[in-house]
Amino acid sequence: MDAFISQLPALLGVVVGALGTGLVTFLSTRSQWKRGQSVRWDERRLEAYGEFAQVLKEIQAISLRVLSAADGDKYRSGFDKAAALPRLADADIRHTLAWERLLLLGDAATVAAAQDWREAVWRLEHRAREVGETTEPLSGLYQQANASRDRFYDAARRGLGVSGGSVAQSDRLQQRLASPEDHQPAAPRS
Repeated sequence: MDAFISQLPALLGVVVGALGTGLVTFLSTRSQWKRGQSVRWDERRLEAYGEFAQVLKEIQAISLRVLSAADGDKYRSGFDKAAALPRLADADIRHTLAWERLLLLGDAATVAAAQDWREAVWRLEHRAREVGETTEPLSGLYQQANASRDRFYDAARRGLGVSGGSVAQSDRLQQRLASPEDHQPAAPRS
């Protein structure tokens, strides 16, 4: 019995060491798994945000091109409404699918910002399709869509932990619209 008692501290040291090693291994593995899951979901979230932004921007661009053609804007390459409607219909289907993915993966702030952008683009699209009546000037609708897009990108970048400052474009785009000389072709040189 004396031999057992003299060996007891060493035996307890081995047991405590094994338990400690097991606990550290478990915590390390769990931490690695959580980091892996976080990266995996961030990648999926980024894909969902990018897909949504791309298709919504497509709807916005087509709608603006239809509206600019209707307004006789010779500095933009406009679309004939009849030719644009099938493209809008196709983009709308992709938009619906991208929206569902964004709802599934997005954080609350990004989804709210996406909803605002979505509604602003709907107003442009409805104007292009001549659905409903809108008395708001086109420049106001365009500014709302661009400002909403900026808020979406800001929320998405914050949610994904992307640093690097603002990527806002709406003010710059609004300035381009406000100065028509930017859209006029250069005078020929003599």
